[in-house]
Amino acid sequence: MRTPAFVLAALLLATAPAAAQSLEELPFDKQLTLAKVGDVDAQYQVGLAYETGRNVTADEAEAARWFRQAALQGSVEAQYRLARLVSRGARGLKQDYPTALKLYQDAAAKGYAPAMDALGQAYQQGRGAGVDLTLAAEWYQKAADQKLADAQNNLGMLYLEGKGVARDLDKAFSLFQAAAAQRDPWGLNNLGGMYEMGWGAAADKTRALDLYQQALAAGNDRAQANIERLQGKSAAAE
Repeated sequence: MRTPAFVLAALLLATAPAAAQSLEELPFDKQLTLAKVGDVDAQYQVGLAYETGRNVTADEAEAARWFRQAALQGSVEAQYRLARLVSRGARGLKQDYPTALKLYQDAAAKGYAPAMDALGQAYQQGRGAGVDLTLAAEWYQKAADQKLADAQNNLGMLYLEGKGVARDLDKAFSLFQAAAAQRDPWGLNNLGGMYEMGWGAAADKTRALDLYQQALAAGNDRAQANIERLQGKSAAAE
């Protein structure tokens, strides 16, 4: 007797394997088991778990240990995370700017945009090397070319202030605009400031207020002061 099509379909569905869990979805103990046998992606996930306290007690020194293991196997994301931890230091982890700088340099050379931005910050702030605003601008530009909003904001501020580059309000405006287009909280706030001051575009307080409000909604609490100041000016003018 021929099996009805809908019954056959039901049987096929019943015997189909369940969807495999992604590594990120695995319980921490299973991630740890994989990490211990050398799985580089699991080592990275275990490092993230220890760094953030996700499903395990936060331990930044332990996070650094696992990021180091993954970095040794070629994980540029792990190398970047390790550099961040080493740069700020933590309980059981000595702060070491020169080592962090080397890690950022290596990850940046591999084309990893967040490391390029972090390297720019290191040169701007003189962490691990002398202050070099020209180099900072160069690395921010490389990361901005990859559309990293943080780098667009950082480079925009250099153009706004004329540090490491010639002051150029139009370039600053364009960079903040690019970051704001990604709904970046600081990009929205900074673009609002440009409209408020009439830098790189005609002054437009209404547009500025709208951008500050968008920045606040996106999580930038510092935008609240800009909103209050601008609303206060509007009220005083009435």
